[in-house]
Amino acid sequence: MYGSLQQNAVLLEGIKAGMAGLKCEVAVCSPSPYLAQLQATLSGSPLAWGAQSVSEHAIGAFTGEVSASMLLEFGCRYVLVGHSERRSLFGETDDVVAAKFEAALKAGLIPVLCIGETLSERESGATFAVVSRQLAAVLDRVGVLAMKASVLAYEPVWAIGTGVTASPEQAQEVHAAIRAQVAKLDAEVAGGLRILYGGSVKPQNAVVLFAQADIDGGLIGGAALVADDFLAICRAAN
Repeated sequence: MYGSLQQNAVLLEGIKAGMAGLKCEVAVCSPSPYLAQLQATLSGSPLAWGAQSVSEHAIGAFTGEVSASMLLEFGCRYVLVGHSERRSLFGETDDVVAAKFEAALKAGLIPVLCIGETLSERESGATFAVVSRQLAAVLDRVGVLAMKASVLAYEPVWAIGTGVTASPEQAQEVHAAIRAQVAKLDAEVAGGLRILYGGSVKPQNAVVLFAQADIDGGLIGGAALVADDFLAICRAAN
C-alpha cells in the first residue's frame, strides 16, 4: 500500500524509459485505485500490469471487494493471489486463495499464486509441508492444467521486508520442490511453469538468484518502488 498519483507517474515513466533492450516479461501490480493510471500510462508500452488481489466472487453484495471482471476493464493481465500479507493480515485461507485463483483464471486473468512459509515454520522444519499444502489446495480445485495459464511465486515470509534473503541454494531447493510437485501430475506443465522468487530481491543479489535452475524471475517488493533498482533487477533477469 504505497504510492500516489504523482509518485506513480514518476515511477512508471522511469520504468518505461528503461525498457529498451529487455527481453524478459515485466509487469507492475498496483493498488486497485491506481489501475486507471496504469492503463492510461502503460497502454502501448511493453509493460503489462495487474492488481494485488481479487475477490473470489464474480458479482454481488460484497461491499469493498473488487471482481475479476472489474480488473479486466482496466486492462489488467495479472493479479496476485494469496500474497503472504493477504494470508497473515486478512485471514485468507488456502481454500479462499484457491477460490480467488479460480475466479481470476475463469475471467481470463493470469493469477500469480504466492506461497511460502513463516520464520517459525522454517525453523520447525515445516517449509516443504507448508508450501506443498498451499499449492495442493489450488491444484485440487482447478487441476494441474490450469498451471499453464498461471505463474507461481515462492515468497519466504521471513525474507520479506526484513532485509534477510534466502540464500540462492535455499531458494532453489524450494523452487525445485514446487516444480517436482507439479511434475508428479504433469511433467510438461511443470517444465513450462514460471516460478518467481519473492523475498527481498535487490539489484545486488538478483543475478545469483536468477542463475538458479528453477528460479524463473522475481516478485519484487520494496526494490520496485525505485525505477533504477527495479530496472537493474529486470536486466538481471534479462
